[in-house]
Amino acid sequence: MSEKKSTSMFTKENYIWMVAGAAVMALGWFLMAGGKSDNPAIFDDKEVYSTTRITIAPILILLGLGIEIFAIFRKPKA
Repeated sequence: MSEKKSTSMFTKENYIWMVAGAAVMALGWFLMAGGKSDNPAIFDDKEVYSTTRITIAPILILLGLGIEIFAIFRKPKA
């Protein structure tokens, strides 16, 4: 009997990297969300333009996309 070779493009390690990238992106989206005010007539610029929403969250989303690209292009070990 001949051994069947896996025809899948991705290995288990690729999927682990993909899940990690998705988790990092989800964290970025979570940090970017929110800013709801109890009174819609009041605009709180400290809440809307916070460092977390303007800087950290987009960096996490881009980092997650980078991890996803790495996971897709990573070659399986022989």
